[in-house]
Amino acid sequence: AEDDAEVRRVTISNSSDQTREIEVTSYAELVLGSQSADVAHPAFSKLFVATEHLPALGALLATKRRRTPSESQIWAAHLAVVEGETLGDVQFETDRARFLGRGHTIRAPAAVADGWPLSNTAGAVLDPVFSLRHRVRIPRGATARVAFWTLAASSRDDVLDLADKHHDAM
Repeated sequence: AEDDAEVRRVTISNSSDQTREIEVTSYAELVLGSQSADVAHPAFSKLFVATEHLPALGALLATKRRRTPSESQIWAAHLAVVEGETLGDVQFETDRARFLGRGHTIRAPAAVADGWPLSNTAGAVLDPVFSLRHRVRIPRGATARVAFWTLAASSRDDVLDLADKHHDAM
């Protein structure tokens, strides 16, 4: 309650008699501005957003260039905390078009439905998203947990402090 943060926890239990490997993928569309501005001009409100990946934290960051010096700055971060055995490196995506794929919708994005790997690219995008993917190995009878954190702050240092604070398993 003391932080501008949201956590979504996923618990996966393996009740089979063999080890399973599961890919868990998050997805969140970014709006780094007021709701009224997004409703009035959704495409324009998403312009000027820059994203980056921080490998040390396994986190994605995003900020929107200010149009005027008086406009308040906002930074957002997204990270996953996995309680369990992970396989390979975290994959990430920050471009909605790449995540969805041509002719696909949010209900069946190509990155999930067709099993596409995430592009692992960040930077300036026209339609920004936060998406992280972890491959988790769950032994028979075991449980794995993944907590996806989305954080917001008014400066890069503050959002990095929040990401560092919430980076450890609970």
